[in-house]
Amino acid sequence: MQQPLEPLPILQQYWGYDAFRPMQEDIIRSVLDGRDTLALLPTGGGKSICFQVPALCCEGLCIVVSPLIALMKDQVQNLQKRGIPAAAIFSGMNRREIDILFENACNGAYKLLYLSPERLLTELARVRIQRMNVSLLAVDEAHCVSQWGYDFRPPYLRIPELREILPDVPILALTATATAEVLEDIQEKLAFRKKHVFRQSFVRSNLSYSVLYENKKRDKLLDILKNVPGSGIVYVRSRGETKEISHFLQQNKINAGYYHAGLSSEERNTTQAAWISGKTRIIVCTNAFGMGIDKPDVRIVVHLNLPDSLEAYFQEAGRAGRDGLKSYATLLYTPADADSLRFHLQAAFPSIEMLARVYQALGSYTQLAIGAGLGETFDFDLPFFCSTYKLELAQTHAALKLLEQDGWIALSDTSTTMARAQVTASREAIYDYQLRNPQADAVIKVLLRAYPGINSHFSDISESMLAQYAKLPVENIRQVLQNANKEELLVYEPQKDKPQLTFTHERVAAENLLIDHQKLAWRKQRAVERVERAIHYAETRQCRSQLLLAYFDEPESRRCGICDVCTGRNKSDLDTDAFEAYERKIREVLRKEPLPPEELMKAFALKRHELVAKVLGYLLDEKKLVLRKDGTLRFVE
Repeated sequence: MQQPLEPLPILQQYWGYDAFRPMQEDIIRSVLDGRDTLALLPTGGGKSICFQVPALCCEGLCIVVSPLIALMKDQVQNLQKRGIPAAAIFSGMNRREIDILFENACNGAYKLLYLSPERLLTELARVRIQRMNVSLLAVDEAHCVSQWGYDFRPPYLRIPELREILPDVPILALTATATAEVLEDIQEKLAFRKKHVFRQSFVRSNLSYSVLYENKKRDKLLDILKNVPGSGIVYVRSRGETKEISHFLQQNKINAGYYHAGLSSEERNTTQAAWISGKTRIIVCTNAFGMGIDKPDVRIVVHLNLPDSLEAYFQEAGRAGRDGLKSYATLLYTPADADSLRFHLQAAFPSIEMLARVYQALGSYTQLAIGAGLGETFDFDLPFFCSTYKLELAQTHAALKLLEQDGWIALSDTSTTMARAQVTASREAIYDYQLRNPQADAVIKVLLRAYPGINSHFSDISESMLAQYAKLPVENIRQVLQNANKEELLVYEPQKDKPQLTFTHERVAAENLLIDHQKLAWRKQRAVERVERAIHYAETRQCRSQLLLAYFDEPESRRCGICDVCTGRNKSDLDTDAFEAYERKIREVLRKEPLPPEELMKAFALKRHELVAKVLGYLLDEKKLVLRKDGTLRFVE
């Protein structure tokens, strides 16, 4: 086997960067030395380079395991644009397409092959992987392997089985957010031969974190966006809110778009492209947005709702200021948000009886026989499913997520998959087919012109664009492609407008559905702990950066000096404990009765009045305290 190529020339040739980001080259060299490696790089740290570059340094193929279909497809497209052969296999693809991609991989057609975890260990995959010349196994979003983490995926637990097939191939596990116990768990679950972690500090010295107590969140959002110039992201909880808040901002002369997983693929791509290019200044979105997007000049990230874990918050807030310039991550918060989060948490764990009822309905919906279904994928329309089987939507969605966590099913992370095609026949066979089918002639000519690489790899295609150039209705385009697919001139996968549901276990009778009650209770307790830590972050008067860093096992960090707490204390010349002591005393006094400032001062020694006045000024600035029309002070509840 030849010696690996040097990484830096590869980076310069294909990516055009002069140098690696901090720690990237160390991680790459560890992998090239054949060591199992775990890389903890915060959002924006450049994780994908850490497996894409070594894939090009070595002979053979890098297999990348990722749970996110949209991210896989995005990375494959970007690699192909750079002239790097890559492909992805995930839920919802037909067997013929999967078979072709696997066979191409066996024949050395790709440098990187992305696989969703539930596709990784099918019998078809195992047989083909044995024939592949694999140089590296990369596990992206590696926290998904740990039940201690916030996004556990059962299929990840089977990744070590590949060690039987690929005994000498190193594993590179990558994640952006993980506590010390999760890092330990990842290495154990992935059967590392020797523990080896590269960990980049989570300190973001250019990023100012703030929590603002606001009842009128939309007005405050407007105020923030008018005062902080540049590109921004606004995270909201629901799809409906993305549209509402976007329109609200537009009405107030702020250029905004909205994004959520329910939009069509074309709508999502157009919205994302407009924001990345700067045509749209603000994007209002659910947490479906942002994964894998490298936009360095985001100046502000605002959360209108508190996420249910600090891992999620840190990852989303960390999309601001990747260029190193001063940026802001702001959470708009009220105590009612904590109540809402706790309520949603309880709703996320329906009864065992509800799980069995939903599972039984899935069997009827898919018409699967008992004992069948392993690896089979179906279009899944959740509202129609709930309506048909008289199930409540939110509770059913929660039940499906629990069934997924317990390893019975897998749900796709995207609701719309573009049409895909690859021309597989010889030039002579295509020419003969075109002569015999005049209408197909025009469509195939446009297809080959519009997608130059479609002979060698699958391409996402736009049926409406083909219709426009071929001057035919979209339905005719689909019919031509379907006929050509039957004749085996090409492989055609129509656009899917529904999420995909995959059975990762043979279907069993509902009464035989085995759910581990103890493990379910443990997961719920872990979720409660994560929610309470998030609420603690929002409600505690401690340096925001210090608190986040302590959560991610950097307890010795210094005060950042730029978050809302630090800047408030800077005004008052008080340390954390003293500031909180004064605030508690002010609350106690005002709890008995609202008082004017001068009356409130009488509760403190005269020598403390200057400091108390500064604390009051800060509390008033942050609108935690209000001065009423009658001249008295009152805390905002």
